[in-house]
Amino acid sequence: MSDHAFATRAIHAGQDPDPLTGAIIPPIYQASTHVQDGIGGFRSGYEYNRAGNPTRNSLETQLAALEGGHGALSFASGLAAEDALLRGILRPGDHVLMGNDVYGGTHRLLTKVHAAWGIETSTVELGDVDAARAALRPETKIVWLETPSNPLLKVVDIAKTVELAHAAGALVVVDNTFASPALQNPLALGADIVVHSTTKYLGGHSDVLGGAVIFGDDRFIDQVRFQQFAVGAVSAPMDGWLTTRGIKTLAVRMRQHSVNAQAIAEWAAARPEFETVYYPGLASHPGHEVAAAQMSGFGGMLSLGLASGADAAKAFAESTELFQLAESLGGVESLIGYPPDMTHASVRGTELAVPENVVRLSVGIEDVADLLADLEQGLDRIAH
Repeated sequence: MSDHAFATRAIHAGQDPDPLTGAIIPPIYQASTHVQDGIGGFRSGYEYNRAGNPTRNSLETQLAALEGGHGALSFASGLAAEDALLRGILRPGDHVLMGNDVYGGTHRLLTKVHAAWGIETSTVELGDVDAARAALRPETKIVWLETPSNPLLKVVDIAKTVELAHAAGALVVVDNTFASPALQNPLALGADIVVHSTTKYLGGHSDVLGGAVIFGDDRFIDQVRFQQFAVGAVSAPMDGWLTTRGIKTLAVRMRQHSVNAQAIAEWAAARPEFETVYYPGLASHPGHEVAAAQMSGFGGMLSLGLASGADAAKAFAESTELFQLAESLGGVESLIGYPPDMTHASVRGTELAVPENVVRLSVGIEDVADLLADLEQGLDRIAH
């Protein structure tokens, strides 16, 4: 459906009505195995749910259409997707270069799991082209970036990073979870592979866990698909269906997430209680111009640095009402978290450690006046 607009693809790609009944929503194929027409006679290629399931395959078609990819694979979680990708591509002695604000779980996966199998990892400020170039090695196989990043909303120029990495013979993998394909398409900017925690904006309702890998071409899809089959961290039929249902409203949700987050960022920038507002939609953000060029909106994630320090940040995170204190992000409801002790606790004491005064907001699609009033009362509570 490449000739259709994004919102149309999100609703229709991989979603043909059921041919038997005409049901407008394809059924959930809640089956673990499939009857064969004789030994090896697979009906439409299906034999066992780990190898393939019609509901999961429909989601994979939808995911590839969203990112403009050659193909996609759906997994039980974002980290399962990343793990299969890394094992499918890397070999002992290979090196992965990552941004120094990468998601803590990704950093943990590489440094605590894959390091034992001979994979080396280092981090750098990817927005600094000279520093990034100096950090590349002959063994660098992958340059892994998030933009905007989690949780400090750093913005990296994808096209420039691709040029740098490809010149060194490395692949570029972009974690597009924060932006979502509604706002940013890394493959169109030259990236080789995109990964997602579909738990977040793609699912969008905080009711499903999942992950995805989308490929810009066919070089690695068979290798990663083998890992998906051999190791088995696949998305279940119900999980796939819930993710598909969420994706259908992605375009309209991301517009409202962005509007609400922009309003909150501008409010926070005028408040003395916050010494830093991390949001690329602000002209004061160092990555604003790059974000404006490679994104169609600035998204629903922002972080705030409390001027009064760590204790104030913790108290503020525990003082809101509509902003629920919880990990994760990207749902229709607003969440608040304290990354140093929550989402990024695994990188405490490393170069990826999050400043102690930072709280992270996942801004939902509630009425923005109510959200602002909630943040106001949260500040009032910690002031008294």
